[in-house]
Amino acid sequence: MYNAKIVDLNADVGESFGAYKIGMDEEVIKYISSANIACGLHAGDPVVMEKTINLAAEYGVGVGAHPGYPDLQGFGRRNMALSPAEVKAYVMYQIGAIMSFARAAGVRVVHVKPHGALYNIAAKDPSIALAIVEAIKAVDEELILLALAGSEMVKAARAAGLKVAQEVFADRAYNADGTLVARSKPGAVIHDPGTAIPRAVRMVTEGKVTAINGEEVSIEADSICVHGDNPQAIEFVRKLRKALEAAGVSIKPLVDVIQKF
Repeated sequence: MYNAKIVDLNADVGESFGAYKIGMDEEVIKYISSANIACGLHAGDPVVMEKTINLAAEYGVGVGAHPGYPDLQGFGRRNMALSPAEVKAYVMYQIGAIMSFARAAGVRVVHVKPHGALYNIAAKDPSIALAIVEAIKAVDEELILLALAGSEMVKAARAAGLKVAQEVFADRAYNADGTLVARSKPGAVIHDPGTAIPRAVRMVTEGKVTAINGEEVSIEADSICVHGDNPQAIEFVRKLRKALEAAGVSIKPLVDVIQKF
């Protein structure tokens, strides 16, 4: 059950490191309500983490940890054969890193969203999903897990009594089972804003999305993931927010969205 008049907008930020700049954090932060901040293993570094948390605090954007596999070269998008115990430890480690900088900035970490390959595996593998849930609960039971709508992560969180928000993607194609179409397949990413924006609005207001095979799929949209890695992406976020508000949808941070449960 969901409230079609309220939704969170989240983006992955803080992914620059050292001399390498990735993304346009200073621009996308203006349009989102939650920031998933890289924790230094798949991207980011301590200096970037501190800067990004301070930026989120300046704009009143909710702070979240964005833990991934320890794979800087692969940007956390390559599968790794880690055991559930290892996944739990790595997630705890990364949440702790973000929490230290958040505490120094006078803000609190609100949520945790796994990154890349870890996110995709946990969406289907109950043991990895449970490991992430256990890691979050071990650190702070009040944290919200931001997870792919209808995934094993959602099931694991609810079974454990952990707060969970279901995430949808404005620019990604869906399979008939509610999973995302693999990026390696044609049509996985929707580049046309004229197609992607109405799809996103419909997911929020109607709880429906058309799968890549044409089937209608029911979906719960508590939060929409957007990107801010280029000028076109920033313009997309701006237009999406405007379209949602025109449809009577309020953009709120996750702490407000989950109150509907």
